[in-house]
Amino acid sequence: MTDALFRNFIDGRFDEPSATFDSVDPSTGAPWAKMPAASEADVDRAVGAAHRALRSGPWRTTTASARGKLLVRLGDLVAANAGRLAELETRDTGKIIRETRAQIAYVGDYYRYYGGLADKHEGAHVPIDKADLDVTIRREPIGVVAAVVPWNSQLFLSAVKLGPALAAGCTVVLKASEDGPAPLLAFAELVHEAGFPAGTVNILTGFGQDCGRRLTSHPLVSRVAFTGGPSTARTIVRNTAENLAYTTLELGGKSPVVVFADADLESAANAVVAGIFAATGQSCVAGSRLLIERPVRQEFLGRLKRKAEAIRIGDPQDPATEMGPLATLRQRDRIETIVAESLAAGGTLVTGGKRPDIGDGFYYAPTIIDAGNINLPCVREELFGPVLSVLAFDSEAEALALANDTPFGLASGVFTSNLGKAHRMARDIHAGVVWVNTYRAVSPLVPFGGYGLSGLGREGGLDAIRDYTRSKSVWIKTSDEPIPDPFVMR
Repeated sequence: MTDALFRNFIDGRFDEPSATFDSVDPSTGAPWAKMPAASEADVDRAVGAAHRALRSGPWRTTTASARGKLLVRLGDLVAANAGRLAELETRDTGKIIRETRAQIAYVGDYYRYYGGLADKHEGAHVPIDKADLDVTIRREPIGVVAAVVPWNSQLFLSAVKLGPALAAGCTVVLKASEDGPAPLLAFAELVHEAGFPAGTVNILTGFGQDCGRRLTSHPLVSRVAFTGGPSTARTIVRNTAENLAYTTLELGGKSPVVVFADADLESAANAVVAGIFAATGQSCVAGSRLLIERPVRQEFLGRLKRKAEAIRIGDPQDPATEMGPLATLRQRDRIETIVAESLAAGGTLVTGGKRPDIGDGFYYAPTIIDAGNINLPCVREELFGPVLSVLAFDSEAEALALANDTPFGLASGVFTSNLGKAHRMARDIHAGVVWVNTYRAVSPLVPFGGYGLSGLGREGGLDAIRDYTRSKSVWIKTSDEPIPDPFVMR
């Protein structure tokens, strides 16, 4: 039974939706709230509001320092409301409460970080080779930004877009996923409370054909920042052929975790668990391909099996729970299909591979498959769930070849006590992130992004603000002399 109604936030107001859809609690499989289904007309109003705020509204004349103060205030509000936002995210996505609380509290640091940088990204004076001309380079906001985020880690994935975009002076229309949008729609209340001018930030949700397509192809949108899967990314790229918007894509992964025989095996096993079973494996950086040096293969698999089978699966609102349900029924169905295909093709089930006996939610047991074949579906495809594929290797060169044998390239992990080996692997792995003797760590100070099918561009770090600006060259003639030959370019 649905008992809550959420609303889109457009032009500083919370709209009564003209159409809604049910949002399902993944821990029970039952609807719990109604969400607004934004139409093309709603998108047009949101983009129009963002364009007015950018071109003629108060945001246009808000100084960089003032923008920074607003972002810092927003960061403080996010941290102060982390508990409430976490409960909504857990209810709507099934992500365990112990992680949503910690992650959302940390999200506040991203807004504070970009708030501090808002008045520190500068233009330049160019000492050109013409004595009678003075040239400066201005950095100006690129325009209206369409930010599209998935349901998993949505407040974090929004912060790495909203933070630098607002710091740079852009305005934003943020589309929450139709799967689990509640925390982002509630986050709009904090945007309003922080005092951003109307139209600066607009937050809505809806379906791809009506809402997503119109937003990413809208003629007033200058930049698209997307996090999601390669299939949707291809659609977005086709959409931006209409507006030629600058586009960054943070996509999926099939991230390798390489464990050498000289590693601290207990620490490595804990990191592997964190990489694939935390967040029920529903992470773009999930370490879903485990590569083990053959001499320690059996011992390491034994450790992992014991740890996987000891994971507490249950109600995501219970602080003792370590793994909750998958976010959607279709995701569990897909995982079950790929696991079955992989076992039929020769994979060996080490543990899991089934639904635990826990009510009607979308639960799936932590699963380890000893693959033995790099062509199994579980090795090649991103499952976005708690399924680990295991391969063995005999040399550093083979480990590197296996790690790079994927069209993805988002994240990776290397576990070894040999410093030279760690540096060589970090240098040669084709991935945007290499964690050495750790896994799944983030910071607002560090850029994040992938190679290949894992996307284009980077988020986070100092340079992110520049990606939300464009340069303007200003030439000023300082001489009183007449312009020389008008038919010759100077």
